[in-house]
Amino acid sequence: MTTKLTLTIEKNVIEKAKTYAKETGRSLSEMIESYLENLVDENNTKEKISPRLKKIVGVVTLPKDFDEKKELRKYFENKHL
Repeated sequence: MTTKLTLTIEKNVIEKAKTYAKETGRSLSEMIESYLENLVDENNTKEKISPRLKKIVGVVTLPKDFDEKKELRKYFENKHL
């Protein structure tokens, strides 16, 4: 169930937040809800996967011998050399 919440926030912060929300394809309400959920979640750990990331987990299947560090190193070498 959703319910309305009235907040008092500086106008320039709201404008920046709306811009950020639009750029990331989210609503301001969604951003604030997500922030509050993370804030109050007693089981919140750094390794917890965000709901947005959960949506894309499993979309790409990597080979069993995939070496992430090796591929990342190659990427940066190509980018900066």
